[in-house]
Formats: sequence, C-alpha cells, structure tokens
Amino acid sequence: MADEVAVLMASRFGGARRGERPPLAAMLKRRGGALPTRLRRRAARLAQADLQAAQPRVARQLPLEALARDHAALLAHLQPLGAIARWQGRAISFTASVIFGLLVLAAVAIWIMVKRGLL
Repeated sequence: MADEVAVLMASRFGGARRGERPPLAAMLKRRGGALPTRLRRRAARLAQADLQAAQPRVARQLPLEALARDHAALLAHLQPLGAIARWQGRAISFTASVIFGLLVLAAVAIWIMVKRGLL
C-alpha cells in the first residue's frame, strides 16, 4: 500500500528521479508538504506501518482496517490527478469533440441532400 502511494506522489508532485522508486517515508520528507494536513497524517501512519511491517510479529498487530482507510483516502486524492490521466482526459475530450463535429456535419449534409432531392 505504501509503495503505491509513494509512486502516485512521485508522479503527481515530482521528487523522484526517473526509474527511482523511493519509499513513502522519503517521499513524505521530499514532497509531503504538498498534501493536505489530514492526508499528510494518514500518509505518515501508512509510512510508519510500512516500516513496522518488515518485522513479522509486529506486522500481525497492525490495524489493517485503519490502514486500508488511509490508503483509500490517499488514492482517492492522488489517482485522478496524475499526469497521464490528465493527458488521457484531454485526448479523449478532443477526440470526442472531433467525432461529434463530424457527426453533425454528416447529418447536415444528408439533410441538404434530402431537401434538394438528391436522396
């Protein structure tokens, strides 16, 4: 969970070199200030749990439901705002506009042909 949030933070806010996958704790130090305060606290809890999960006995004692809620809140904030998603949204919007324009043009052309008696 923490790695996924760290990757989303790196893609949204920067702070990681190309090919680098820093842990969530490092991303919080680098770009944690870009998150809202409530989400920053949730990310800090997730980063702490990530460090504790390296020890099997401690990992079993972690509150998974609370961590899952923190993870979901961070994903909801970071996912729709990624650079790739914004680019894809713009491309889809442009394509839809062009197709709609062509559809209207074809309808007008057919209407004119019907009115002139060509069809």
